[in-house]
Amino acid sequence: MRFHFAETRVKWNPTMIDDTLAKLEARLKSAETIPDDKRRELQQLVATLKTEIARLSRTHAEQAESIAGFTEISAHEATREQQNPQLLKHSLEGLSSSVEEFEKSHPKLVQIVNAISSTLANLGI
Repeated sequence: MRFHFAETRVKWNPTMIDDTLAKLEARLKSAETIPDDKRRELQQLVATLKTEIARLSRTHAEQAESIAGFTEISAHEATREQQNPQLLKHSLEGLSSSVEEFEKSHPKLVQIVNAISSTLANLGI
């Protein structure tokens, strides 16, 4: 099975981004497979990510939507009880790829996404 994020285009609006991030927060809060210290770290990173995406969505809405979506997918894949390492790898690659163009213009966003990606990848669940 191949995972094709780029082929799936969904038109989102700011409310959908907020909903996506709220789902991510809820998933992190209820995920029993994440140690408490990592859960708190991820929750703090997501809160900061929300602030940065809100800023970004005012000028780059599609990119903000992509980042929020890949973050949710990555968290979903990392917290599944029966993980598929290939899907986790692809979701994390998509997340990193979705913010590459913002590395210079939005360094804080890139830093947050990289921290979330690293934390999820290193959970070893």
